[in-house]
Amino acid sequence: MTVTVTPHRTVIDPKAVAMIDAFMTPHETDTALIRLGDFGDGGYLVPDDLRGIAACYSPGVSEQASFEMDLAKRGIASFMADASVAHPPLDVPGAQFVPKFLGDKDEGQYMTLASWVTETDPDPSADLLLQMDIEGAEYATLAAAPIALLRRFRMIVIEWHHLPSILTKPRFLAPALAVVEKLREDFVTVHLHPNNVSGHVEIEGQAIPRVVEATLLRRDRAAGLRPARALPHPLDRRHNPKRPALALPERWLGKQ
Repeated sequence: MTVTVTPHRTVIDPKAVAMIDAFMTPHETDTALIRLGDFGDGGYLVPDDLRGIAACYSPGVSEQASFEMDLAKRGIASFMADASVAHPPLDVPGAQFVPKFLGDKDEGQYMTLASWVTETDPDPSADLLLQMDIEGAEYATLAAAPIALLRRFRMIVIEWHHLPSILTKPRFLAPALAVVEKLREDFVTVHLHPNNVSGHVEIEGQAIPRVVEATLLRRDRAAGLRPARALPHPLDRRHNPKRPALALPERWLGKQ
């Protein structure tokens, strides 16, 4: 169902929104994208640049582990976390699981990304991969992570939530902007795909997906960086094949 949002009465900083839009805009590199995980929910597109990655950190397991299984086939072990399940849905070779949520503090059933990596890091000199789907907690989690730790991740595969609210409501914009300001110097978006399960909201004549899956690549690995020319990517698949696909808004394709 389409929901139309009229301009918000509270003043939204146009420069801040423009920064969000620029960060969301996907780019191509000289490295081709490959698909890891299922052809549907749980699968993601990443650059074919996995050699030398020591491990994947994967918070938000839920009922999906096909991404981690495909990494295991390539010799990359995964550290998985989710307090909402007792164990991962698949027995992924070499994986370690902890029943905790990720957040901005170490307290109770929550832990920070920094403490998790410190306790488990298989090779402090090697690159890592982060695959995160934590239902909106990504903003607080990443804001709390040290810059030096974030730079350890060659790729960040993430689901961004609450996007219509971020673009129209200051209390959602502020934490998202803090994360974008932290990441944009070191990372570039190299793939973006709307989640067709969550639907969209119409804002100023454009349909904004509530949730998108994004792949961020560290800029030192992004050779030949240029605006993406063809989206959706041929390897993209709808999360729910029974629902229509969602298109990316022009504001994230450099066509505002």
